[in-house]
Amino acid sequence: MSKLALLHLYPRMTQGAKAVPLDPDGWHLEIPGGKPGRYRLAQLDDYSHLARSKFNWNSPLCFHIKARASSNKIPGTWGFGFWNDPFGISMGVKGSQRKFPTLPNCAWFFMASPPNFLSLYDQIPGQGDLVNVFRSTCIPLILKISAIFGIPFLTIPSLSRTLRKWARRYVKQEGSKLTCDLEAWHDYQIVWEISEVRFLVDDRLVFQTALTPSGPLGLVIWIDNQYASWTGDGKIGVGTLANPEAAWIELSQIKVE
Repeated sequence: MSKLALLHLYPRMTQGAKAVPLDPDGWHLEIPGGKPGRYRLAQLDDYSHLARSKFNWNSPLCFHIKARASSNKIPGTWGFGFWNDPFGISMGVKGSQRKFPTLPNCAWFFMASPPNFLSLYDQIPGQGDLVNVFRSTCIPLILKISAIFGIPFLTIPSLSRTLRKWARRYVKQEGSKLTCDLEAWHDYQIVWEISEVRFLVDDRLVFQTALTPSGPLGLVIWIDNQYASWTGDGKIGVGTLANPEAAWIELSQIKVE
C-alpha cells in the first residue's frame, strides 16, 4: 500500500452551496443556511460518471484526510470514505442517476445529527459521530424491483419491523461512536484490508472490525442537510433539516495509498 494513487475528485453542489479549492491541496465545502424542505449539498466524489462496476477502489488501501468542521452539531450529515452509491438518486444534483438502487457497501466516517438513525441493528449507534462498515450480499434483480414496490408497506410499523429484521439477512453492519472535537483539525485514516477495516484518528485506533465491504467502491466527501431514519420500532423518516446558518467542512492532504 505504499503507492500513492492519483485522485480525480469532482465537485457536485446544489444551488448556493460551495466547493472551493484551498491552497495547496485542500477544499472548503459549504452549504448555505436555510429552512427545511430544500435539499442542500456540497460534495466531492470520483464516481458520479461511472457505472458501479467501474468504481475505482478495492482493498487493500489506506485513505488519509485532514478535516475540521464549522460546528460539532451540524444539522444533517457529513463525512468521508468509500461507498457504492446504493441509492443513486440525484436529488436535483447534476450527475449520473442510476437505474436501480442496490444494497449498501461502505467504510466511512459518518456524522449524523438527530433525527437520523441509520442502523439496522439496535446495538449499533445510528446517529452521532460514527465510524461504519456495511457489507451486503448480492440479491437478484427481481428482488430489488420487488423491494421498490414494497416501499409503501414500510409505513405500517408491524410490517416495517419485520422487513427491518429481514434486511439483516442481506446487510451486515459494524460501527461505533467517535469522541473528538470536530471543530479542531484531525487526521483521519481508513485502512481497508482484505480481512479487516481499521479507523484511526490522529494515529490512534478508534475502531477495528473483521467485517469488510464488498468492492469496488467510490470515494465520497460531503456535507448536506438531509436526514433518514429506520428505527427499531419500525418508524421511517426522511427529509431535510433547517440549518440556521451556513455549515462547512474544510479538508486537506487527501490521499489514497
